[in-house]
Amino acid sequence: MKTLSQLITEASLLIGEISIHPDYEALIKKGYYPDLTVGDAYTALVYLSCEIDPPPIKVSEIEVKP
Repeated sequence: MKTLSQLITEASLLIGEISIHPDYEALIKKGYYPDLTVGDAYTALVYLSCEIDPPPIKVSEIEVKP
């Protein structure tokens, strides 16, 4: 069985392929603009990925020097 992280990675790659597929691009050129986009699906996967495998540094931990 694949891990959730592996499945998210695979789904992200597929979404990338969909976004550049000629048939999808043709739909966009015809005026296809759904409320939720392929980009929204990708963003949802990024958020899910961050929940199961958080980045090693949190934004609040980064010190910014002027």
